[in-house]
Amino acid sequence: MPTRRSSRRAAVALATGLATVLFISAAEARNKDRVSEYAPSYAPAPVTAPVANGSIFQVSQGYAPLTSGTRAAMVGDVLTIALVERTLASKSATQTADRAGNIGLTPPTTGPLSFFSPSDVNMGGNSTFNGKGQATQSNALQGEISVTVAEVYPNGTMLVRGEKLVRLNRGDEFVQFSGLVRPTDIGADNRVLSTRVADARINYTGKGEVARASRQGWMQRFFSMLSPF
Repeated sequence: MPTRRSSRRAAVALATGLATVLFISAAEARNKDRVSEYAPSYAPAPVTAPVANGSIFQVSQGYAPLTSGTRAAMVGDVLTIALVERTLASKSATQTADRAGNIGLTPPTTGPLSFFSPSDVNMGGNSTFNGKGQATQSNALQGEISVTVAEVYPNGTMLVRGEKLVRLNRGDEFVQFSGLVRPTDIGADNRVLSTRVADARINYTGKGEVARASRQGWMQRFFSMLSPF
């Protein structure tokens, strides 16, 4: 018959095996999430074959004349966005209000009202208000990211999108970009400034130990939301 000690060893071995399986499953799920970290909305558009309708010029795929050189003009072409974002906002408001009022009556020295003292019929009031508010915010972003042409509109404007993932030792950095570009804004080196992109959407986020260290803990965030001060 199995002894109590052997049963305890079997239970410990079973618990260890289950913990190992759970750890491996969690690691595989984490790796799977890392593989799918790229957002589908920023994925390159698939380049399809031209429609066999007998036409040389296809509006949906764009048109690149020989004089444009290496400038992006068709779906799937790559161009570089130079990030030169810099914003500065400042707002201040000041309000001051002051109000004062006094009233006084001098009672007669004779007659039935002579028992009143002059201090009994003097009144006065003051009201003062001072308010001041000020807010300042500044942002700066510099760098470069290469994107692909996802769609070409009939007027020649191109929808571009793309993302960049930089995996460092203790964290990951994501740069995601999308917007509308005019062919005339693309330089000879196939670059365009981010300030010339319409409806630009720029996301710069991070993951990993460095990003977690710069955030509050979950309990501190919980009490911060509940705190009335």
